[in-house]
Amino acid sequence: MSLKIITLANYKGGVSKTSSTASIGACMARMGKKVLLIDLDGQANLTMYFIPNEEDNGASIFDSLVNNVPLPVKHIKENLDLVPSSLEMASAEIAMTNLLAREQLLSRLLEPIRQNYDYILMDCPPSLGIVTTNAFLAADEIIVPMTPELLPLKGMRLLDAFVTSLQRIKPSLRLGGVFIARYNHRKLNKAVEEAVKSRYEAITFKTRIRENIALAESAGSGKSIFEYDPQSNGAKDYQALTEEIISRNQQ
Repeated sequence: MSLKIITLANYKGGVSKTSSTASIGACMARMGKKVLLIDLDGQANLTMYFIPNEEDNGASIFDSLVNNVPLPVKHIKENLDLVPSSLEMASAEIAMTNLLAREQLLSRLLEPIRQNYDYILMDCPPSLGIVTTNAFLAADEIIVPMTPELLPLKGMRLLDAFVTSLQRIKPSLRLGGVFIARYNHRKLNKAVEEAVKSRYEAITFKTRIRENIALAESAGSGKSIFEYDPQSNGAKDYQALTEEIISRNQQ
């Protein structure tokens, strides 16, 4: 299969972007796919997910974007690599302001290593600035995780408009999927889910990620949910979601 670059994004924070990027990437790797994860968030949560006890990760995505050095790819486990973030990414928006062709820096950085992977997954900050623009323009599609609440739904609409605006630069860019994370059976959850399906019926994934304490616990363990608690609802749900993503990409 050809490489697929997927950006996971939502304008609203706290919607399981990082845990989803980590879990989907780990699941793909377990299925034999060569996967690269890229942490673009200044909080570096995806980096800490897999390297929880390493305070100084050396070079990060910040160095590559700002100083045009090769991406610092770290091998995490079989079939799974990571480009780490750092606290410096919090200032990336300012540091990139005067750089030439700053909207497509990441696309150019990926060129030398694209052939090494089946999937590249990118975890974005909860904003629609120049860093997220880079991630979108480097991607084949955007997948949006969202919790079934009103504010993430509003964030989804802003993201939709942002993608539309970027299609003037990259006409092939599209929203490739939406899924519900931290789902439970409260009345509001069901109402928001129905609103998402009504607006994005063609791209809403069937799989929902249920609320699951094991997902939160695994984030600080250095282990994916499949290693931390393979029998948990979190592991089962992300397995199903990953299979759904791969199946769509094979159509």
